[in-house]
Amino acid sequence: MQELLDSKKINELLETMAEKIYNEFSSTDSVALVGIRSRGEILAQRLNQLLQNKGLSQLDSGVLDITLYRDDLDLKGADQPQVRSTEIEFDINEYHIILIDDVIWTGRTIRAALDALMDIGRPKVVRLAILVDKGFREFPIHPDYIGQEIDVSVDQKVRVYLNETDDKEQVVVE
Repeated sequence: MQELLDSKKINELLETMAEKIYNEFSSTDSVALVGIRSRGEILAQRLNQLLQNKGLSQLDSGVLDITLYRDDLDLKGADQPQVRSTEIEFDINEYHIILIDDVIWTGRTIRAALDALMDIGRPKVVRLAILVDKGFREFPIHPDYIGQEIDVSVDQKVRVYLNETDDKEQVVVE
């Protein structure tokens, strides 16, 4: 196991991402941060706080569960997928949605998230913010805000650990 990012570096990357997001939107835009369960949810909360500190205070936020939209449920080996709630308590129509997740690899998770979002409404724009980009896409999906692109082999796993769920803060390659 090799550590790619420690707590300090993760915070620096989130600060940089928040700055880019802040510079793209005005205070009159309807912007919402939507985190993909589960670590995307935590990263969305952190980005929300950073953006509010910069003055983008009219942010809505939500959490998206994509379990039933995945195309690999039968490959995961679980009899019953763990379905949790989607918590988006605003009308996403005409919103600038920033979809947030921890790692992007094939693009299948993001494809599922886009399907789930479209079942809720029709956003004006959807942007994608990712902490770590592993590469090796199977779909033509590319993040708009990337914390860090990494160079690993296709068979290596990238794990993100966050204090809120894992009691440690780091990104590792296994």
